Amino acid sequence: MSNAPALRILAGQAEGPVLALAEGLSFWGGVDPATARIIDARHPNHGAAIAGTVLLMPTSRGSCTGSGVILDMVLNGKAPAALIFSEPEDVATLGAMIAVEMFDRALPVLRVTRDELDQLSRQPRLRIEAEAIIAGELRVDIAPDAHSGLHLTEDDLAIADGRDGAAAALAMRIICGMAVQQGATELTDISRGHVDGCIYASPANLIFAEKMEELGAKVRVPTTMNAISVDRKNWRDQGVPPVFGDPASRLADAYVRMGCRPSFTCAPYLLDAPPEQGESIAWAESNAVIYANSVLGARSPKHPDFLEFCMAVTGRAPLAGVYLDAARKAAVALDFDLPPEADDAIWPLIGYIAGKAAPDRIPLLCGLAESHPQPDDLKAICAAFGTTSAAPMLHIEGITPEAACAAASDIPRIRIGIDDLAQGWALLNQGPEDIDLIAIGSPHASLNECRKLADALAGQKVRIPVIVTAGRAVITDAKADGTFDALVGSGVQIVPDLCWCSITEPVFPPSARTVMTNSGKYAHYGPGLSGRALRLGSIADCVAAALSGRAPSRLPTWLKHQN
Repeated sequence: MSNAPALRILAGQAEGPVLALAEGLSFWGGVDPATARIIDARHPNHGAAIAGTVLLMPTSRGSCTGSGVILDMVLNGKAPAALIFSEPEDVATLGAMIAVEMFDRALPVLRVTRDELDQLSRQPRLRIEAEAIIAGELRVDIAPDAHSGLHLTEDDLAIADGRDGAAAALAMRIICGMAVQQGATELTDISRGHVDGCIYASPANLIFAEKMEELGAKVRVPTTMNAISVDRKNWRDQGVPPVFGDPASRLADAYVRMGCRPSFTCAPYLLDAPPEQGESIAWAESNAVIYANSVLGARSPKHPDFLEFCMAVTGRAPLAGVYLDAARKAAVALDFDLPPEADDAIWPLIGYIAGKAAPDRIPLLCGLAESHPQPDDLKAICAAFGTTSAAPMLHIEGITPEAACAAASDIPRIRIGIDDLAQGWALLNQGPEDIDLIAIGSPHASLNECRKLADALAGQKVRIPVIVTAGRAVITDAKADGTFDALVGSGVQIVPDLCWCSITEPVFPPSARTVMTNSGKYAHYGPGLSGRALRLGSIADCVAAALSGRAPSRLPTWLKHQN
């Protein structure tokens, strides 16, 4: 049998049973690093154990934090024996690269053609040797390591040689390693960073940060910080156990000492002076990257955790992916038939369905302009899109800045009608009618969202817990205009620093069993992260449930077929 040679991304030899995933997996929110089981309740392989397997999938998807999960599994002995992809993949690859560079722990990573992935997926067991992938009579040769065509400037070489210290040299080695596997021929300057690895998703995040600080790391460009895993000032009073609160705080503090701005928000585009169109940045956090590329027209691949910090330390990034004009083009057009009278729950639903329709390529969304989506609507689309697609951006015809020239006339088109939207709604609404908790702020709530919630409550007292997570800057503005007091007066709790994807008990009410949210992102990840049932709804739906404790299990009126 003749096969194209496999590309060796990271070297190593391994053997194990095959676990083949037809659908990409987000390691963060999709895998429990302690048990190495798939916890994404909506993944076809939910419950499968990945430790010791040769794990095959087209590519990963979802959160940038997956690199930390992979690193943690390597360090605790729960990692797959090897990873084999058929498409470019950065997140899991970077975690494996850190394991080699910092801890001398090898996890082989290879890339094969789609046909080869299909052939290998049908085998019960694979062995990876120095020169081939072998299963019985099936053999896929591994190509000899090609000479790198990466050109480095004198400054790059000086950093790599230790001019700026051991941490910067390590960071440059990691960047160059990723640049080679991405096919970059040179590096490019970045003007700012956003660190996602400050979430205490696993002990590996803290190990990496404290090792970089020990080596003398300092950021070279202005760098904001993502939401963290505790309310930094109040976690002790909230009853968070020190066994979690202490390392989560240490992690945040380490990045602050290394020069990062303690912004603690997963929506850095809501901060003052957001990136401008055409500006090259190094952001991680999937929703932030997708919003920056799509809505702002800035440029950042969906950098995995740890890599974005290496870029902030050096001010350099591989010139690849959506830093380049050609990579920002749409490969498929999605024609939406929007139902009339839809409320704001339509926007996360559109993002979720768009990601399912374009799981590995940039789409052009058509048919939305007449509904005049606002910045919060675009935020909801981008966040939900990032849960189901590996693509770093999308375009919206008539709305986003690059949409007019984003696509050739002959790209494939997919029509998305009311039945498709209804199916997506059903996937995100599998909980019972009794609601125990309302979750707002995934990504962090904007000031306008806080105002909409306060206006909808109109001073009424909530019957069940309502928690809003928001960045410190938004909370300051909400206090200034009276929105904060209005929400607190209705019984709403507003929590800084945390977001719903990093919240834990007891801040997350332990007795809550069913959660309603206006976030497509949290409706997707919440069951796996919290172990609770999730329901999706509009702000009005969330308020109705907050006042009554119930949400009818039926399609909204606007999703029913019109006569």
